[in-house]
Amino acid sequence: MRVALAQVVTRRDISGNLELVENFARQAKKGGAEMVVFPEATMRAFGNSLLDIAEPLDGPWATRVRRIAAELGIVIVAGMFTPGDPGSAGSGQPGAGAAGSDDVRKVRNTLLVTGPGVEASYDKIHLFDAFGFAESDTVDAGTGPVTFELGGIRFGLATCYDVRFPALFTANADLGAEVNIVCASWGSGPGKVDQWRLLARARAVDTTTYVLACGQGDPATQGIEAKGSAPTGVGHSAVVSPLGEVIEELDGGTGLLFADLDPAVVKEARTKLPVLANRHTFQ
Repeated sequence: MRVALAQVVTRRDISGNLELVENFARQAKKGGAEMVVFPEATMRAFGNSLLDIAEPLDGPWATRVRRIAAELGIVIVAGMFTPGDPGSAGSGQPGAGAAGSDDVRKVRNTLLVTGPGVEASYDKIHLFDAFGFAESDTVDAGTGPVTFELGGIRFGLATCYDVRFPALFTANADLGAEVNIVCASWGSGPGKVDQWRLLARARAVDTTTYVLACGQGDPATQGIEAKGSAPTGVGHSAVVSPLGEVIEELDGGTGLLFADLDPAVVKEARTKLPVLANRHTFQ
């Protein structure tokens, strides 16, 4: 199966970000991809308000993505924001009411998966409360792993900070995942690109799965200044083999990466390196 990773730099304008989705999805389809993966926060870049744009999975933004996928005949994975639990207090969000009122809520950091024969969503479990940023101030955490099937291959989903937690990737593999998708808006800083590469490769070897690591591009490559400590992307989207080899990788700028996935490669890796079968669990 041919897949594509769309390394984009999204901004505040959700309509403009939809145009990016459509343009890159068209390019992916033209290149022969059956699925195109976009980063976390495709709907709106971090560093901007989120509560005022959060919408359900049948709302207008997701519906437009769904229509693009249907028109092109391609599966799209894209990061958006959905409403959190009613009554959960979010700080620093325009339009928030008094703490404890029914209309006060946070959002969920959601991956939408949509296209011919496929409909799924995943809410980010591990919230990025690190490196001076507190995602939990405005986001409710998801509760469990999500996988989906396309073309006889099972895919597991993860978002950004999740990549630092091997158990989620193992849980996806236990559910049959041969490929793990990580959509990110990775925070910049000393050593962060190296950590991104290391973690993507480690999660591949932990689970003998392909890892599709799709991140936001570096805003500086587009002349955009970073907003405080908000994680707005470093680029370096990559496809990693089940034995940890980086098959393809982009630099910091925007771009489209193609890769061909072969389930036989996963089967061979699991024969050579049966870590899933050999592991012990501890309580």
